Amino acid sequence: MGDGVNVEESRKSKGRGRGLATQRSNEGNGKVGVRMNGTSPKKHCGEEMSIGTHDGTFHCDEVLACWMLKQLPQYHNATIVRTRDPNKLSACDIVVDVGGVYDPEKLRFDHHQRTFEGSMKSLGNGKWDTKLSSAGLVYLHFGKDVISQLTKITDDIIIHRLYDKIYERFIEEVDAVDNGIEQFTGTPKYHVTTSLGARVGGLNPPWNCTDPDVQGAFDRAMEMCGTEFTDRVKYYQEAWIPARTLVEEAIEARFNVHSSGEIIVFKHSGCPWKEHLFDIEEELKIPGAIKFVLYQDQHLNWRVQCVPETLGSFQSRSPLVEKWRGLRDDTLSKISGIPNGIFVHASGFIGGNKSYDGALEMAKITLTVARTQVS
Repeated sequence: MGDGVNVEESRKSKGRGRGLATQRSNEGNGKVGVRMNGTSPKKHCGEEMSIGTHDGTFHCDEVLACWMLKQLPQYHNATIVRTRDPNKLSACDIVVDVGGVYDPEKLRFDHHQRTFEGSMKSLGNGKWDTKLSSAGLVYLHFGKDVISQLTKITDDIIIHRLYDKIYERFIEEVDAVDNGIEQFTGTPKYHVTTSLGARVGGLNPPWNCTDPDVQGAFDRAMEMCGTEFTDRVKYYQEAWIPARTLVEEAIEARFNVHSSGEIIVFKHSGCPWKEHLFDIEEELKIPGAIKFVLYQDQHLNWRVQCVPETLGSFQSRSPLVEKWRGLRDDTLSKISGIPNGIFVHASGFIGGNKSYDGALEMAKITLTVARTQVS
């Protein structure tokens, strides 16, 4: 197999003794998560494994790729061989970011060859079409196993959700930066110098250092990448995934809140709900159904927040009544006719009331006014 290897083709092989297993998510979305388990046939149990990558200036993608591999049992004690010597690389059990070959069966994961244009979309049936770096290639094939090792989660659905999220919010940035893909068109108004890639690059020994400890610097860069990767996985495992459960429960109970089913209530405040809400609406085939979210703030007052038209949009599906916007306290209560008013934002995307009933009434009246305006 050459540069254009597709994981669906790779899946059909026997994995040359490495136990290559491709698993489709139980969520039914058709995405493929490639897992390469087991050990290389080159070494017997107890023999030292080796990970090859290029020498010279190191970059975030191969540093992160090496760190991810070393989280796996088969590579945990592996020696990292930094060289461009083809003979030395050929003796390595796995090679990343050097060699000019992408061949999962031979455990070769480079992306620099002119013919390589692989992405999570083209190689793994994901939704992202950013060209993969060596970090993305290793993540494509080993990412789920890395996450399993770090979290000890065995639920394939949860692993799949974490896998997608970590790619979207962490790995894709590394891929894009390494491949020189601009985040936007036009002249940037400022420079970003504190990204992970920039900080990894800053660990390279200075050009005029007479006795550089390159391997030590590489090891420190791996530790930095690993800490950030682990922290990100920990957040999504311990905070983001549990938040989805709360959103699911709120959507299931929406008709108990209001007959329209357009208002949901959260039992706990502060959970990251927007992304989950859009995902669940899509899964349930009810896009745009939810208009308002009610929850308590840190002072135990109630908030009514409008759902945006799209994720990241500043436009609301149904902003609060126009004549309430920008008002506070007694003035708001008098104009709205709802006691215990606290505020309504000038754009109408959020408001507050001292009671649950008051916040709910704000949402209900807004729904009624919106229907009247449409009719």
